[in-house]
Amino acid sequence: MVTAHDEPLEQLVARATGGDRDAFSEIARRLMKPVVALAYRMTGDRDASFDLAQDTFVSAWQNLGGYRGEAGFESWVLRIAGNKTLNHLKAERRTVTGYRFDGETAEISTEPDSALVKEELRRGVLEFMQSLPEQQRLVFNLRFYRELTFEEIATVLDKAIGTVKTNYREAVKKLRVHAMEKGWRE
Repeated sequence: MVTAHDEPLEQLVARATGGDRDAFSEIARRLMKPVVALAYRMTGDRDASFDLAQDTFVSAWQNLGGYRGEAGFESWVLRIAGNKTLNHLKAERRTVTGYRFDGETAEISTEPDSALVKEELRRGVLEFMQSLPEQQRLVFNLRFYRELTFEEIATVLDKAIGTVKTNYREAVKKLRVHAMEKGWRE
């Protein structure tokens, strides 16, 4: 017997578009971590990222009829999350420094200082991300952390691929300058 936990995402989406709330609950369970991670990396605020994730899934449920299937369902949900997060940042207009996110794990190393160095670097990158303009931050997040292709990012953001590449290139240039100022090594 196939349970909702084993069911392919496409089948869950088909059931959810037919009004099956249980199917949509399973979709939300599966996509919660990437949505929260996206919002967290954009805001640096753990509580706000969970609120934004909840808003994302409420909006996705309410607008499920508008999902046309041109892009993957996860990309559609990430677009909603990105837009919700950008709107939140515009409303807040604040710079947030990094907080530890419980959902992330550090690699274990045999070198005693390695974990500390990695944690400092992780915080430094998060701090750097907060200094980026919102569109560059979103593109950098999707490329660096979600490892999406430029084509996938363009689809998620509904932007031209050239715009996406320019935003990423500018973010990387700024990261290099930031890294030099902080004395980071490659």
